[in-house]
Amino acid sequence: MSERHLPSRLIMTALCLTLAGCASYGGAPEPATPAADAAVDAAADSAAAADAAQRTDPAPTRPDARGGEGQQEVIARRTDPGPTRPPFRAIIDRREPEPIEAGVAPQAGEYFFPQFDILSYDVELALSDTSKVIDGFVRIAFDIPKPDSVAVAGADAVAHTLSLDFTGLAMLGAMMDGEEQQSATSPGKLLIPVLGYGRHTAEILYSGTPDDGLIIQDNVHGEPTVFADNWPNRARFWFPSVDHPADKAALSFTVHAPERWEVISNGALAAEPSPAAADALGGAEGKRTWRWQSDVPHPVYTMVVGAAAFEILPLGLAACGHAPASQREDGCVEVSAWVFAPDTAFAAQVFGRAAEMTDYYTELFGDFPYEKLANVQSSTRFGGMENSSAIFYSEGAIAESRLSETTVAHEIVHQWFGDSATEADWNHLWLSEGFATYFAYQFFLHADGEEAFETRLEGARQGVLGSDASQRPIIDPEETNLYRLLNSNNYPKGGWVLHMLRGMLGDEAFFRGVRTYYERHANSTALTADFQSVLQEVSGEDLGWYFEQWVMRPGFPRFSVDWIWDEGTGQGKIEVTQTQSADWPTFRMPAEIEIQIGATSQRLDVEISERVHTFEFSSPVRPTDVVLDPDGWILKEIAGEGED
Repeated sequence: MSERHLPSRLIMTALCLTLAGCASYGGAPEPATPAADAAVDAAADSAAAADAAQRTDPAPTRPDARGGEGQQEVIARRTDPGPTRPPFRAIIDRREPEPIEAGVAPQAGEYFFPQFDILSYDVELALSDTSKVIDGFVRIAFDIPKPDSVAVAGADAVAHTLSLDFTGLAMLGAMMDGEEQQSATSPGKLLIPVLGYGRHTAEILYSGTPDDGLIIQDNVHGEPTVFADNWPNRARFWFPSVDHPADKAALSFTVHAPERWEVISNGALAAEPSPAAADALGGAEGKRTWRWQSDVPHPVYTMVVGAAAFEILPLGLAACGHAPASQREDGCVEVSAWVFAPDTAFAAQVFGRAAEMTDYYTELFGDFPYEKLANVQSSTRFGGMENSSAIFYSEGAIAESRLSETTVAHEIVHQWFGDSATEADWNHLWLSEGFATYFAYQFFLHADGEEAFETRLEGARQGVLGSDASQRPIIDPEETNLYRLLNSNNYPKGGWVLHMLRGMLGDEAFFRGVRTYYERHANSTALTADFQSVLQEVSGEDLGWYFEQWVMRPGFPRFSVDWIWDEGTGQGKIEVTQTQSADWPTFRMPAEIEIQIGATSQRLDVEISERVHTFEFSSPVRPTDVVLDPDGWILKEIAGEGED
């Protein structure tokens, strides 16, 4: 197990010296991206545009300008020249196999027993602006921990299979520990024999036209571009990997691209781009070589490259002194935007507060986990994709000036939750998307005031109330189409789960719990039980009942509230009835009831835990109204709300 991160758990099957008898293991439509209420975003964007118009952002620069005025140059560039490809004696097969379907949940046990650990991916790519064919080479370092039950004697002769996700491209050769191997394939898998425990290195040469994952097409302005777009499990379409969020690894990308392009990727530049060497993969003519590298572990779905004719806008420095992965002498991270030339004016507006957001979240959650933060106009199918240190946004949303600041904040939050502290399994996606939804709103509370926060939160509530996804729980292991997890449960309902916890525990315990959870699972993975455990620890409360009803079961409470008051005794009764479907739980929630009496009011602290619950109160005069949860801490629907 690497000290940097938990090991991935990948299938490791016993193997004869040949692969005879080896077990076989087995384009989705564009999903709707959950978003805050359109009117909310429009209002926020208008405010952002007005603010940005007052700024004096520097003019767009070409790629050699790594910082704005007053920004220091990186002084600690690594000079690793990139992978050296071994000589493959035989080309196995130049035919490109039929790809498997993207977005299908893994089979039971496919990734979880027994354990081994991917340490790093070193990927070399050759790209073209006239062809969709790519050439690729990857070196994968991994470790197989020796179980205590295995005797030392003979351990080096124990046979295993390295099973990698890989589909649709021609596999031209494979080596294990420097020896060429007769590897095998099954649908969506590349299987390479390996002997013994401990550290090993696999090397794979491949070529072809990616069917998905690496999008090679003209951009909205008719210019050729290449962009990775991996979520949920589409990295396998362009490089061999363990394409599952439980597996995190260090990375490097060496990209030979047309000299008129800039190339963006995760991490930091290991060296300034230079003319491609004569022996560059795919040929050197008209190419420059870019090498990006990161020693921080990343989930595979955020490992990306983007290549296009960009304008690069410096947006400032952030997280100074609180960015341990920074390559700068001052310990800051550079925040930038990489956009197409016609779209720089809007990009300067919508990304104008990105550095401020990064500083705010660093203070709120803890150290910024990566080397930089680039905001990139791209061909992602999503409104925004949170690739670690290189966020990709919809090219159309930027070109049409409709990307919102809410989306920018959402994707920046992901650098902590989703990218660094990663959900260990797909059906715990709310640990990524729910956190990004809620804490995006929190920035606007901090920067723009309560109304900006409450308007977004109400938009999220309406998104839950009107969604068919409410018929399913947040954690839904029965869902086998991973794209369908991009729903109101994991986004706005997940955000509301956090908001209600905050209301129950109070700000001090809630935010201390969030920071502690991040500290323990940064650069690693977690499940919902891990978050629950931390909150229970910091609050001293048993929260099992809360997570069971809100995360493990479907729905939300629907209330009707009736009350009576006796003039003779001054006594009143309030009847709160939960009217939701019998298939949904009877919700238990601490709550306040406000009894309004003209210009004054009194509040009752109660706990609702039954389908019909009655509470008593005293009032010398008849109340003008009785309001359940007046401050809006509970995700709920109340009969008659919104009626004239």
